[in-house]
Amino acid sequence: MQRNSPESGTMQNFEQIRSHLASGDFRITMQEPYVLCVELSLDQGRRHQAIFLSELEDDDGRTYLRVSTVIAPTTGIDCRRALAFNWESRVGYLAIGELDRVPYLQLCENRPYDSLNPSEVDRLILEIGGMGDQLERALSAGGDLL
Repeated sequence: MQRNSPESGTMQNFEQIRSHLASGDFRITMQEPYVLCVELSLDQGRRHQAIFLSELEDDDGRTYLRVSTVIAPTTGIDCRRALAFNWESRVGYLAIGELDRVPYLQLCENRPYDSLNPSEVDRLILEIGGMGDQLERALSAGGDLL
């Protein structure tokens, strides 16, 4: 019988994810209970993307990790393009969430803990961060707003 070690097995809770990220190469810029922010440096340090990790619980008590990044204010966003992106995307979906009471388009991914291992957490951060930066670049004429 194989035992789940913290490095190879599934992540059982948010504190295991926090510990994994704190011991790695990610730059953690904010930590609160069940929420943390990782800042990715992209394009040889010319661009940055904030990735938020938080814990969600469904009605049955099953816990999920949400990985998200803010893309752009919703002002002027073509909802049809956003929904088309959601249909075509294999990882991540677009949603609207508030930041300082302003609605922003966000790229999100929710995964149950029982499907996460350390390398999958790392991959999600890099994938959501990279895709989020590409979307931000496309929607802000190359700007790096967030």
